[in-house]
Parts: sequence; C-alpha cells; structure tokens
Amino acid sequence: MALSVEDLDDHTKYRQILTIPYDELIIFVMDYIKRKSWLMVFFWSACLISLLIALNLRINIGYFQERNIIFHSILGLIIFPVLCIPLHEFLHIIPYFLAGGRKIRIGMDLKQYLFYVTAHRHVATAREFRIVAIMPFLVLSIASAFLIYFLPGLWKWSISLFMFVHITMCAGDFSMLNFYFLNRHKKIFTWDDADQKIAYFYEEI
Repeated sequence: MALSVEDLDDHTKYRQILTIPYDELIIFVMDYIKRKSWLMVFFWSACLISLLIALNLRINIGYFQERNIIFHSILGLIIFPVLCIPLHEFLHIIPYFLAGGRKIRIGMDLKQYLFYVTAHRHVATAREFRIVAIMPFLVLSIASAFLIYFLPGLWKWSISLFMFVHITMCAGDFSMLNFYFLNRHKKIFTWDDADQKIAYFYEEI
C-alpha cells in the first residue's frame, strides 16, 4: 500500500533527513555530483566517451563544406538540446504517472539553469525515484546511438554532439541518483510540496 504524506508524520516510524528548497537545488546538485562513487565514475565516463565518439565521427566522416559543418554543429550543440527539453521532462513524467503520481508539474529556474518535474504530495520510494531520474538518460542515449548508426554524413556528427550535450544535461538526475546510492542502506521516501517549492526526504526508522 502506498504511503501518504501524513504517514510520514509518524515520528516513531519515519525521520526527516533532508529538505531541499527548489531555489537551492543547484547547491544540492553540485554537492552530490562531486561525491565519489562508481555511479559518478560512470556518469563522467559517459560524458567523456560520448565526446570522444563525436570527435572520432567527425574525423572519419570526411570532408564537407564549412557552412554545413557549422550548421550541423549548431544543431547538435544548441538546437537539438533545446528542442529535447520537453521530451526529457516528459520521460520523467511517465514513470511518475505509472507510480501513481497525478498532480504532476513541470517547472524551471533559469537562474540555476534547471528544469524539473514534480508530483505534488506524491510519496515516492527510492526505487520509483531512481526510475524517474534515469529514464531520460537511458531512452535518449539509446535513441541517439541508434540514429548515429543509421544516419549519413554530418547527421552522425550533429546527433553525436547532441548525445554528449544531453548526457551532461543529466547531471542533476545523476546527483539525485548518487544521493540515493550513497544512502542505499536506508529506506528512503520523498515527496514534493510543489506549492511551497520544497522537496522532503525521509528514512524509515
């Protein structure tokens, strides 16, 4: 049976361990993206490997006119990443919805260069939250690899650049995943007050 926010108020069973105001999200992200774990080794390796793949593809696909190279570079570095933001957030929404979250909201904080998805007052387990966090990385990385393999010429270059940029855009997701990994021995639940713009984390005692 799914827990409610009121259930977590039972101090004999649950203890609040973290509160994150949305306007301090970047502080949390920068903290946990730097904490050492195999997960962070994987994330930074994925960033580096995707960049090396892009550079290798550019070297090996041969000569093209400079204006075409510039056009496809802009596509991969700017246009595709910007266009994919709604899709990235939608891929967060799907597992939230399947887990029972209904009051789902999308927000952004341009001062922190962050976009986020919340399910207002929905209590999520660690497993649910991990799926929510990792979904855009998995789906868009696999889709990018597929397109790189099948598309011709400079499209390989632009999509490989997009894959690199998108993986770096997943830094916030991986910081959350790293928080759960470093606290993997605790049974953690989380919920968001989207009105007050605060995320709460509890552990089962």
